[in-house]
Amino acid sequence: MFTGIVEELGTVAAIDDLTDAIRLTITASEVLEGTGLGDSIAVNGCCLTVVSTDGAAWTADVMKESLDKTSLGGLRAGDPVNLERAVTAEKRLGGHIVQGHVDGVGEVLRREPSEHWEVVEISLPPALARYLVDKGSITVDGVSLTVVEAGPASFTISLIPETLARTTLGRREPGARVNLEVDILAKHVEKLLAAQLSSGQQKEQDA
Repeated sequence: MFTGIVEELGTVAAIDDLTDAIRLTITASEVLEGTGLGDSIAVNGCCLTVVSTDGAAWTADVMKESLDKTSLGGLRAGDPVNLERAVTAEKRLGGHIVQGHVDGVGEVLRREPSEHWEVVEISLPPALARYLVDKGSITVDGVSLTVVEAGPASFTISLIPETLARTTLGRREPGARVNLEVDILAKHVEKLLAAQLSSGQQKEQDA
């Protein structure tokens, strides 16, 4: 589990083609402190497992499923990536509950800079629209953010200077693809309500 608070920007050092997967090598420093083989690190919001590390870089294998359903397949050597280690019991939950399981890929539609923040509009797969509400939470490329306005096909977020400077969102231009993860609590509520409604309808039929 993660919080959506990016710890540092890593850099893609190498991408090795494994035919049905890729081996991703990323240089980093902070997220490697106390990190060992088998630990989880979120890369642009996608939970990956550390398969090797030398203290200055680490590698992870990215399966075809992840390449098909996230933006990781578009990474190139030299690209910056948002990194976050899995949360521990001692860590402050500064963002929201993030699983590192990407629900879909959106596209940056427009950016509107202002003096103290920047409004960014991102397209949204139609199947995910029902999980977004104004002032609700969403994860974009691993960054926990508050939805400003939720629409049927897109949503807007407001980025403060800290987020613009410390994450990849400060340089995602219109047309860029970004990983999206909706609030897991919204999905649980939906499932519970669906079961309750189904049970109520069944009771009415049996009466």
